[in-house]
Amino acid sequence: MPTKRLAVLTSGGDAQGMNAALRAVVRTALHWGAEVYAIYEGYQGMIDGGDQIRPMTWESVGGILHRGGTVIGTARCDDFRTHEGRRIAARNLLEHEIDSLIIIGGDGSLTGANLFRQEWPTLLTELVQRGEVSQEVADRHTNLTIVGLVGSIDNDMHGTDMTIGADTALHRITEAVDALSSTAASHQRTFVVKVMGRHCGYLALMACLATGAEWVLIPEYPPEMDNWQEKMIADLKAGRKAGRRESIVIIAEGAHDRHGNPIGSTDVMNILEKGLGEEVRVTVLGHVQRGGTPSAFDRNLGTLMGHAAVQAVFDATPETEPQLICLRGNRITRAPLMECVERTRAVAEAIANHDYERAMELRGGSFKTAFRTLRTLLRSLPHKPPPRQKRLRLAVMNCGAPAPGMNTAARAAVRIALDRGHTMFGVTNGFYGLIEGDIREMDWMSVNGWASMGGAELGTNRDAPSSRHLYSIARNIEKWGIDGILMIGGWTAYRGAYELYRHRDDFPAFNIPVICLPASINNNLPSSELSVGADTALNNIVWAVDRIKQSAIAQQRCFVVEVMGRRCGYLALMSGLATGAERVYLHEEGVTLRDLQADLDQIVAGFKQGKRLGLIIRNENANPIYTSDFMAALFEEEGGSFFDVRQTILGHVQQGGDPSPFDRIQATRLAARCMEFLIENAQAGTPSSAFIGLGAGGIQIHDIEELPQLIDETNQRPRKQWWLELRPIAQILSQLGPALPPGDR
Repeated sequence: MPTKRLAVLTSGGDAQGMNAALRAVVRTALHWGAEVYAIYEGYQGMIDGGDQIRPMTWESVGGILHRGGTVIGTARCDDFRTHEGRRIAARNLLEHEIDSLIIIGGDGSLTGANLFRQEWPTLLTELVQRGEVSQEVADRHTNLTIVGLVGSIDNDMHGTDMTIGADTALHRITEAVDALSSTAASHQRTFVVKVMGRHCGYLALMACLATGAEWVLIPEYPPEMDNWQEKMIADLKAGRKAGRRESIVIIAEGAHDRHGNPIGSTDVMNILEKGLGEEVRVTVLGHVQRGGTPSAFDRNLGTLMGHAAVQAVFDATPETEPQLICLRGNRITRAPLMECVERTRAVAEAIANHDYERAMELRGGSFKTAFRTLRTLLRSLPHKPPPRQKRLRLAVMNCGAPAPGMNTAARAAVRIALDRGHTMFGVTNGFYGLIEGDIREMDWMSVNGWASMGGAELGTNRDAPSSRHLYSIARNIEKWGIDGILMIGGWTAYRGAYELYRHRDDFPAFNIPVICLPASINNNLPSSELSVGADTALNNIVWAVDRIKQSAIAQQRCFVVEVMGRRCGYLALMSGLATGAERVYLHEEGVTLRDLQADLDQIVAGFKQGKRLGLIIRNENANPIYTSDFMAALFEEEGGSFFDVRQTILGHVQQGGDPSPFDRIQATRLAARCMEFLIENAQAGTPSSAFIGLGAGGIQIHDIEELPQLIDETNQRPRKQWWLELRPIAQILSQLGPALPPGDR
C-alpha cells in the first residue's frame, strides 16, 4: 500500500496558534507513517507550485510553538477562485501525489476548499486529457479529502466554541483596555476603543465583560432605541456621578444602528464630546490584535485541533464529506464543514436583514447569556427593588488559596444580587470571617474596578472550619440574617460547604442554600473541568518558560522547571503541551528510576545529534524522593560535556497577576449562574447546597451530597480527570522524531 501523503496550508488572515496547529499536523502525520507537505503562501502557493510545496520533517516545525502568525505564510489568491486556477493547483498537488488537504483558515478559505473537492473528478479528467497527468496517477487519487481548522481571531464560526487565535486577541484587547483604564481614571477621561469583528461582536462583547467597560456596540444586537446616543451619554454621566473616574466604550468594527447605518469610532467620539462636554480619545487597536505570542489556550487548541485533523484524514473514506475540527466544551469534535459555514453566513444574512433576534439565536446560548449578564453589569446603579419583593440577604466569600478571577466573580455576584433587589454582604478572610463575624454590606461601587484585579480583595485563607467553629458560624449567620452563601475557592470551600451541609440537623442556621464556585489554579476540583484561575496560572508558566527557553538555547542547556498543582498534574501537562517540553512528570503517573534513566538517555542522544535546548516540567509533588534538585543533579552529572542543567521553581508567580480574559469571563458566567441558584432556592425555601462547574455539556450544578463519590480525598483531586486523555498527544508531539520514544525537541 503506498504511503499516505497529505498537505497543510494556512489561508486568509493569520491567527495566533496557527503554528501550533501546523506543528501538530506535521508531527502527528509523521508519527503515523504519512508523508506531509507544507504549502507556503496559502492557495497562491498551491497554484505557483515548485518550491512552494515542500516536504516537512520533524525538525521543520521545531521551535515555532511560541511564534505568532504563520511560518508558512498566507496570501489572498484571486486565481484560485477560477476554474483554471484550481486545475493548475490540482496538477501541482498530483505532482507530489497529494490527495488530502488540511486547511487552517476562515470560512472563505474553507468554502474554496470544498469547491475544489467537488470539482476534483472533473479536474482530473481535464488534466489527463491535456496530458499533464497520467491516467495511472489519476486512478490512484480519485478523491480529495478535505479537513478544516478555523483560524480566526473573530471567533465567528458556527459549530466550534472557540477558533484558533480568538483567545490571544482577547488578551491583546484586555491588556490595552486595562492600560487605558488607568490613564483614563487619572484624568477622569473617556476612551472609545475599536476592536475587530466585521460581522461578529464576540471580541467586543467579551472584552467589555472582562474589563468592566461601560458601553459596548456589536453587530448582532444594535442599541434598541433610536436615541441610543442620549442613553449612552446618560449612562456615562450616571457612572461618573456614582464614583467612576473613567469611561470606556468598546465598539466592534462592524457596529451599526437598528437601521443598518454604520457606527464608527469617530462618530461615537463626536457624540460623547458634545454630550459630555469633555475631550474623548479614540484607540483603534487594529492588527495588534492579530500579532504577538499566542496564549497558552491557543497553543493547546491549535495543537489538539491539528492532531485531530490528521486523525480525520486517516479516518476518511471516498464518501466522507469535508470535516471541520471543532471545540465543544473541552472536547475536540468534528462537524460537516459546509453546514458550519452556511450557518455562519446565516448570521451575517440575519444582520443584513435587520433580524437581530435571529442573529443572537444563531450565535448560541452562551453568547446570549453573556450579553444578558453584561447588560446588568454595565449599569451605573442597580434597579430599584419592587416595593413588595422580599429582600434576600446573601453573602459572598473566598476560601482557600488565592486564584486570579476571585475578584471578578465577587464583582459579578454582588452586582447581580443588587440589581435583583437583594442585599449583599462580603465575608472577609474566608471562614475566619464567618467565625469572627467579619462581615460588611456591599454596595454597587464597592466592587468597582474588580473585574480586572488579581488577588482577593475580600481576603482568603486555606483553613476549613472544624467542629468547634460551627457554633460561631451558625450564630453569625443568624445575627446577620444571611439567606444564602456563595463560596468562591478551592478544596477549602468544598470541604467547608460539605461540613455545613452535614450539620444542618444540629444547627438550623445552616438550612440555607450554599453553592461553591471553583477557583483554584490547580484545577483539581470535582465536576469542574476548568477552575477559575487555572488559565491565568498556565499563561504565567508559559510566559516564564518561553524566556527560560530563550536563555537555554543560547548555551546548550537543559532546564528542570517545577510548577504548582499539589497532587494534580494539570498545570504540568498543559504547560508541557504549550511549550513543547521533552518530558512532563505527574503525580498521577509517578516517577521511577527507570523512567529517569530512559529520559536521560533520550536527552543525551538529542544533544549529541545537535540539539541545543532541553526542557523538563515537573509537578511539585510528582515524587517525594526524585525531587527537582535530584533530577537536576542527575542530569547534570550524566550530561557531561554535552549540556549543563539548571532548575527553576516558579513558585507563587503562578498565582499572581491580573486574571486572563478566559478566567474573567469564566468567573462572571459562573457567578451569574450561582446567584440565580441562590436566589431561586432562597425564595423557594429549599435549602440546597451545591457546587458548580464547567463540564462537557456546559455549566452544570451538582448537589453537595455527590461530593464524596467524586473526589480522591487522599490526593485532593477528582477521581476522573478529563485532561489525562491528552497525555498520549503530548507524548507523540514531544518525541525527538517519529520513530523514537519520548524525548522532545
